[in-house]
Amino acid sequence: SGIDAYSPTGAMSGSASGRLSYFYDLHGPSVSMDTACSSSLVAIQCAVDDLRKGNCNLALACGVNLILSPLGHLGLSAINALSPDGRCKSFSQEADGFGRGEGCGVVALKRLADAERDGDRIHAVILGAATGHGGRANGFTAPTAPSQVEIIQRALKDAGIKPDEVGYLEAHGTGTPLGDPIEADALGIVFRGRKKPLLLGSVKSNIGHLEAAAGVSGLIK
Repeated sequence: SGIDAYSPTGAMSGSASGRLSYFYDLHGPSVSMDTACSSSLVAIQCAVDDLRKGNCNLALACGVNLILSPLGHLGLSAINALSPDGRCKSFSQEADGFGRGEGCGVVALKRLADAERDGDRIHAVILGAATGHGGRANGFTAPTAPSQVEIIQRALKDAGIKPDEVGYLEAHGTGTPLGDPIEADALGIVFRGRKKPLLLGSVKSNIGHLEAAAGVSGLIK
């Protein structure tokens, strides 16, 4: 009795982007993505690719995370992923899991020449992007350092910059004793031999792990 004609279009994840395009009368690619914690970053890369190809002149890439059910907490607690105090202690010896957070982030992307021509306020320039999967690891939720090294190197190549030109790195840094050391090891390999220190941080230590919106929140930071 609780299901009506609006239930299918209101509950399907694929409808989220389509509803925004419908409301704002937007045309062009309209895609909902679910790649877990990297969802919004993958959306941003796809937007960058569409801009490069000329498929659109303005792209809105976003991520949102709302905790509307206790099921996620229960499942993550069962695999000891959550910190007992609800805080992300990124790259800390006290790291004991992550704390979940809610939020939404949206970025408006245009080609640099178009933004300059239109007199837009430019907050940053995305030089390059790369995505990938770790393949087979020690477990389904475990990252692998070699795959992270490869993807960082591909991102640097796509951006046309060298490791020494990077001054700050916004990391995934969930604050788990499994993931953080692997990520730090990968960064150590890519940025080894620098003359200047590489500053490292994670916005999760401030606002928690926003899961699907984690990537865009780090980019906005």
